[in-house]
Amino acid sequence: MSLSGLLQRLLLYSMFFSAVSAWASGSVVIADFSTGVDESGVPLGWELKERSGKADLSVIKDSDIHAVHLRSAVTSFSIEKQVNVDICEYPLLTWKWKVTKLPKGADFRTSWKDDQAAQLFLAFPERKIIVYIWDTLAPQGLMQDAPSLPFMSIKAIVVRSGPSDTGKWITETRNACEDYKELFDEEPPPVGGTRIQINSQHTGTSAESYFADVVFRKE
Repeated sequence: MSLSGLLQRLLLYSMFFSAVSAWASGSVVIADFSTGVDESGVPLGWELKERSGKADLSVIKDSDIHAVHLRSAVTSFSIEKQVNVDICEYPLLTWKWKVTKLPKGADFRTSWKDDQAAQLFLAFPERKIIVYIWDTLAPQGLMQDAPSLPFMSIKAIVVRSGPSDTGKWITETRNACEDYKELFDEEPPPVGGTRIQINSQHTGTSAESYFADVVFRKE
């Protein structure tokens, strides 16, 4: 085994035992971005998906926060991770994000303007998805259907809107269990996957954001 392969395996072992420790302490850590990157620069444990154009991402340390930095120039890409979390047992979803550039004129309520600098997806069985977004124009607190592919149900929650909070780190907390019940009118199954995404291809503009410390916690 090469030295780089050995180091990567040791990092993965460290991530595994950290996750076990997190479960024991009442939380499930989805991302802290302090465990390094693979050969292509993608955070370990995550998979890059390029939907339009070439991804521009890096893992950085900003104000002592280990974060993934996303920049979009008429592009759309995401990093994705498979998980298995009972959100009724661990209902509180917390994360840190910072948006430094919003896609001009973007609004998820219109398909040809559906761009956001920062999006956090939770994927459930039967193609049901909740996405927490920082939108440019849609009002904060809005919860409604988002444009989606056939046979898929995507519900969007506007956690932040507009430029007033840009340029600074913000910690968010959502009760994902209650959000699912309100949006789908049923008891939630376990979360099967997460996605962090940025896009600006619909509006032909650019966007920039940072994500850190995505965690599920008990109440």
